[in-house]
Amino acid sequence: MKNIVFFASGSGTNVENCIRYFENSPSLKVAAIFTNNPNAKVLERAHNHNIPSVLFSKETLNSDELLKKINTFNPDLIVLAGFLLHFPANIIASYPDKIINIHPALLPKYGGKGMYGMNVHRAVVENKDPQTGITIHFVNEYYDQGNIIFQKSVPLSGKETPEEVSEKIHELEQAHFPEIIENLLNQ
Repeated sequence: MKNIVFFASGSGTNVENCIRYFENSPSLKVAAIFTNNPNAKVLERAHNHNIPSVLFSKETLNSDELLKKINTFNPDLIVLAGFLLHFPANIIASYPDKIINIHPALLPKYGGKGMYGMNVHRAVVENKDPQTGITIHFVNEYYDQGNIIFQKSVPLSGKETPEEVSEKIHELEQAHFPEIIENLLNQ
């Protein structure tokens, strides 16, 4: 059995979609969900699916204590799904090419510190981009600069609001994220 560990800071809709996708898998399972946000809805989603959750503080993010806790779940892949903090170098070094992130834009556009969620969608609308999409990439020590694994675009008419762009992105995430995780773990 291969173990997936998620990191999320918010609602966790992508995490829950993946939990459901892997529920009946004979070879892959969501082993744990880590969050830095005590009010994150992802904690409720973890509880509802009987998946262990780990709440940690921003201060312990870079600690060996957090790395040891991750290690107890023996992850084959660490997945960032709406995790809003810079991922620590000690964990990246311990899991080379085993940490991925999903980004709500076609990187390298709209990547970097502060570029997440509605910040990205507003930028896409303001710049009148003819398309946007998702990027799934490996995590390295720089925001949104790891090697790209997968991208999928969606056309825009130029009349969408940031909220409508967000809905289109969410549909792409729901459709493709679990499959990409599965493909990576079955290589």
